[in-house]
Amino acid sequence: MAPFKPQNMALNSAVTQDGGEIGRSTALTSTSLLFSTHSDMNPVLLKPETDRGAQVILRGKVHGHMDALDYHAFKRTAKESVMAAWQALESRFDVVIAEGAGSPAEINLRKGDIANMGFAEAVDCPVLLVGDIDRGGVFAQLVGTLALLSESEQARTKGFIINRFRGDIALLKPGLEWLEERTGKPVFGTLPYLQGAGTRCRRQHWFNPRRKSQPDA
Repeated sequence: MAPFKPQNMALNSAVTQDGGEIGRSTALTSTSLLFSTHSDMNPVLLKPETDRGAQVILRGKVHGHMDALDYHAFKRTAKESVMAAWQALESRFDVVIAEGAGSPAEINLRKGDIANMGFAEAVDCPVLLVGDIDRGGVFAQLVGTLALLSESEQARTKGFIINRFRGDIALLKPGLEWLEERTGKPVFGTLPYLQGAGTRCRRQHWFNPRRKSQPDA
């Protein structure tokens, strides 16, 4: 099983075993699975430089610097890198789990989307919506997001996961039942809030490209 994040926007990055550069969160996921990191796991990395511009990294290599409008027009080319990377991973792994970025229901960014539902539609993969309950308003997030998706996108959305929950699960159960009744889709699970997990990750050397890991195939 391999992780895949079509597009990521982050300043924190990691060097991969093949000498490329990907988002650090994707590198952490890969090493957690005991696999070598590879630039195909995050084919588009945007490293913000200003409020309106970023360095663009395609399949681990610096492509250039673009402002937001230029990158929006560049998405068709970026999609080619995304699809090539996805196909390369599919040929090497039995299971590839793709992670979106931000919200799949950003209306102004839907055209040419390569990070969320646009990618899912292109490769015809099922989708799970994950909501962060720690931020508050998780039921509004999930119901609202589902409502803003197209009919085909709603159909490929198989259910929900609640993330970062803390407290007594019995108090959450009525909300989960309501969500399933309201949407007709199941809640597959609730993940706990892990106190200090981010701090521990930053202190580890998991992003070291020389770390010994399992062979690629």
